[in-house]
Amino acid sequence: MKLLLKAVTIASAIVATPALAESWTLAPAGSHLAYGSIKKDTLGEVNSFTGLSGHVTPGGKAEVEIDLSSIETNIDIRNERMIEHVFRKAGTASLTAEFDMAEVSGLSVGETTTVDAQAVLSLSGTDVAFDAEMFVARLTETQVMVSTNDMVFISTEDAGVNAGVDKLMEIASLPGITRTVPVTARLIFNRDEEQAVVAPAPVAVTGDVKAGKKVFRKCSACHKLDEDHHSVGPSLHGIIGATAGQADGFRYSAPLKESGIVWTTETLTTFLTDPRGTIPGNKMQFPGLKKDEDITNLISYLQAEAQG
Repeated sequence: MKLLLKAVTIASAIVATPALAESWTLAPAGSHLAYGSIKKDTLGEVNSFTGLSGHVTPGGKAEVEIDLSSIETNIDIRNERMIEHVFRKAGTASLTAEFDMAEVSGLSVGETTTVDAQAVLSLSGTDVAFDAEMFVARLTETQVMVSTNDMVFISTEDAGVNAGVDKLMEIASLPGITRTVPVTARLIFNRDEEQAVVAPAPVAVTGDVKAGKKVFRKCSACHKLDEDHHSVGPSLHGIIGATAGQADGFRYSAPLKESGIVWTTETLTTFLTDPRGTIPGNKMQFPGLKKDEDITNLISYLQAEAQG
């Protein structure tokens, strides 16, 4: 179960790029999540989940649900016991993930890579953070596959299901069931063609560039215009048309990275008016510009600098 979310994290990184914000949906028919267990030291079993659903939002957040009632152990009574005692009739396990899209967003059709992922699993009130190495392949322009690269082991104690495993041993009169299990996953994601959202092209504003340069003095204590020249704040080189929180080499706050905002004249105007209110929790201390004229002139100056 943990591994599924790691896979979703990497799939998210592939299917969301700074230039094209799209949503993607997990394809249950092509996806497979399984785990193994050993009883009595020698009896090995493979179980799986058939009910998988999920999506990746245009903002880059992965959300997946595992239908715990879809557990398949190949024995009906054992399925029922797993649902009642191990999963505690929870219904679903919820999965969420955040990702660094820069690592794999450039994959072309047919290309593959391996990537480390981080994720969080929520099962019956227990949240577990974890990481793993995943193999990623872009199958087509509209489909990606994510699978385990190495064997991954999951602790039943970390997942909060030890008591349920104890109960299974008691019911079946078993001397032991392994408390660390191997997990494998193969996940297919399809792009939602009808929901694809192309980032809007920058719209030029007609302000006073010279006046905007003077307004920029208020920004220059924290921001530079040289490419990759970060200071207290990130470089504003090429800010028009860029996606918020994605410039290489600068550590952004989580709220900014997760915002999914593309910096257009409209979004910049809103943000510059009230940075903290527009993206609550971001680290920018500047209170904002109160005059519409100053904002228009500043954006004109930034556009002029971008054009050289």
